[in-house]
Amino acid sequence: MAGTPRAGIIPVTPFQQNCTLIWSDETKIGAVVDPGGDLDRIEAAIRDQGITIEKILLTHGHIDHAGGADELRERLGVPIEGPHEADRYLLDSLPETGANYGIDGARAVTPDRWLAEGDAVSVGELGFDIVHAPGHSPGSVVFVSRDARFALVGDVVFKGSVGRTDLPGGNHDQLIRAIKDKVLPLGDDIAFIPGHGPTSTLGEERMTNPFLQE
Repeated sequence: MAGTPRAGIIPVTPFQQNCTLIWSDETKIGAVVDPGGDLDRIEAAIRDQGITIEKILLTHGHIDHAGGADELRERLGVPIEGPHEADRYLLDSLPETGANYGIDGARAVTPDRWLAEGDAVSVGELGFDIVHAPGHSPGSVVFVSRDARFALVGDVVFKGSVGRTDLPGGNHDQLIRAIKDKVLPLGDDIAFIPGHGPTSTLGEERMTNPFLQE
């Protein structure tokens, strides 16, 4: 699949999570990645860009990434794909987690499609391969467009940091292994949007990220 991808970041929730719109420049068909909340703001951005949303994609099951997914699915009438089924317990407990963090309206969510290593996801004519990268959460996945040299990594890796592993189901050694063995080999030229903070490239992180130097 080919197509020129475009992306726009909408910070949502008190955690300033990078909810991302991705779409094809040619067709304006797109997806919402990790709608953690602030759905009116997300829908305004969709209208501003003139995008037709085809699906919702989830990188993992934490509240700031998935808390608004079920309601947005209902509002837009589109399916949810991802994350890996290992995050089912996180998605099931979103209402309780939301209450603990003061995030109103979070709903439990069951995706229309769970994703696993080696799966492919289409957004219009854009194509993404799935890399299962556990450690931040057991079911974290990375969406990578090999054609466009672009990835959506959730909270697996950040500019200068990596995902926290002190939450239930987190495992630091597993996370570092997943990054080094499965994510970095995708290529130094891959630009990525993380779940929080600024964008980067895998090459920059391989060379300068202090968590990946050991």
